[in-house]
Amino acid sequence: MSKVNFAFFGTPDVASETLEILKEAGFLPSLIVTSPDKPQGRKMFVTPPPVKVWAEKNNINYIQPETLEEKSFHGFDLFIIVAYGKILPENILNIPKLGSINIHYSLLPKYRGAAPVESAILNGDTETGVVIQKMQFELDSGPILAEESVNILPYETAPELRARLIKIGGELLVKTLPKIVAGDVRHKMQDESKATYSKKIKKEDGQIDLNDNPIKNYNKFRAYALWPRTFFFKNNKRIIVTEAILENGEFIIRKVVPEGKKEIIYKDLKLQN
Repeated sequence: MSKVNFAFFGTPDVASETLEILKEAGFLPSLIVTSPDKPQGRKMFVTPPPVKVWAEKNNINYIQPETLEEKSFHGFDLFIIVAYGKILPENILNIPKLGSINIHYSLLPKYRGAAPVESAILNGDTETGVVIQKMQFELDSGPILAEESVNILPYETAPELRARLIKIGGELLVKTLPKIVAGDVRHKMQDESKATYSKKIKKEDGQIDLNDNPIKNYNKFRAYALWPRTFFFKNNKRIIVTEAILENGEFIIRKVVPEGKKEIIYKDLKLQN
């Protein structure tokens, strides 16, 4: 295919990993747009986002604007957006002649929004997928250009599933780009009546009631394995669940981290007063 002049918008690891897949296929952006450095960790050291690190390593021009200005983005054929972290104004989305596209990690219109991977696991779904969609200003509502479904494994956590979906999504993007450039891609409109939404995860969402439905608790453990983790309280102390299984319909906790302490076997916690 002829070379496409595109800008890439992204910030976290999911975006830098997608950039690596594009690079391996011979697609490099002319410009990378990522979020400003920000304080992170307990000591609040100012830290660059993973996409900035990738851009510097690969000698790609990048910018980190606090606000997006239309004058900065003229002259591109296409925008690719993967977990940028900000909503692009409609006037900017419409600048490229080939439009703006993104990768979404669910089978749209199901689970539009911030946490599609976690939502699929929380709800006990056995199937999810990846779509390449043409972006519109309304959240995740644009026509689908390509899609691929995958099975969710019974014991798969959100980080494990996300890793698979990032690879599948990157490869699907590579297959779809030549069709977009050639004008040979089919636009499948979403059925608005089937749209569902995944909310942004909050720290308190990880709390479980040990007397609750075992499958519900196990799905929470899988969905929140990276953050905010699954936890309960004992003697007003937060107990984080670090290892658990579902066996014969029972939610079995194997290891925990009591607040302010190191990881222990859950049986030892139960023996404590």
